[in-house]
Amino acid sequence: MKNGTPGSHYLPLTSVSSGKGAEVRPDVYAFTTQIVNVVMVGAPNTLNWVLVDAGMPKSDDNIMDAIEERFGFPAPPRAIVLTHGHFDHVGALSVLASRWDVPVYAHELEMPYLTGTRAYPEPDPLVEGGLAAKLSAFFPNEPVDLTGRVKPLPADGTVPEMPGWRWIHTPGHTLGHVSLFREEDRTLIAGDAFVTVRQDKLYQVLTQHLEISGPPRYYTPDWIAAKESVRRLEALKPAAAVTGHGHPVAGRELTEGLAELARDFDRLAVPDHGKYVDGE
Repeated sequence: MKNGTPGSHYLPLTSVSSGKGAEVRPDVYAFTTQIVNVVMVGAPNTLNWVLVDAGMPKSDDNIMDAIEERFGFPAPPRAIVLTHGHFDHVGALSVLASRWDVPVYAHELEMPYLTGTRAYPEPDPLVEGGLAAKLSAFFPNEPVDLTGRVKPLPADGTVPEMPGWRWIHTPGHTLGHVSLFREEDRTLIAGDAFVTVRQDKLYQVLTQHLEISGPPRYYTPDWIAAKESVRRLEALKPAAAVTGHGHPVAGRELTEGLAELARDFDRLAVPDHGKYVDGE
């Protein structure tokens, strides 16, 4: 618990995609804050929308600007849904949730990390990977405290305020990690169950070089569960996906890349060494 509280300080990490957005579906918009994506689910210029994840620390102003551009005014969402609670997905959460006074939803197993009672396992800067992995030693791992505001996702798999979507438990990267899927058009919001950039390599992060990859190596403590989660998502045969890091991907590039990752996960995703691989 030595790395600080999410949202408490700005981290000087960025990419060429920072401040840019991409419309994945007419009602699904991915916006990049530095190195991570937040997703706005809802048609433009509407009051009926949901924010998925909450970006990097100190990114609330950038997110608000993107919301105003997308919806025509700074419309509050009906809810905030979290794929998980790592610092780069909840960095602006306390500020935004307080400003909007809206409910926050996450998997029941994420509750300790969202109510200030338990810190995540520390990142592993010695894991196999590039410079970004080494920098993870400076990433915060302490929990946010949203007691009284955060609620568990419904046990029946539905997603509040997101009709037609269901949540899927995809642990490995965290205990309570979830991905969101809409069967109608096979749209997937994957969080960090898999990503489309090698998040441990700084050059790829900066340039956002597209590569369907496993979850960030320096911050994934359970590789057996992570493999099963990727296989579960691949079995859905998604047609388009937004991941927590990297560009949205669709069509053949997604189908073939995700199939290869699921088939050869141990070689492509699992690092050769690291404390969560070696069981230290």
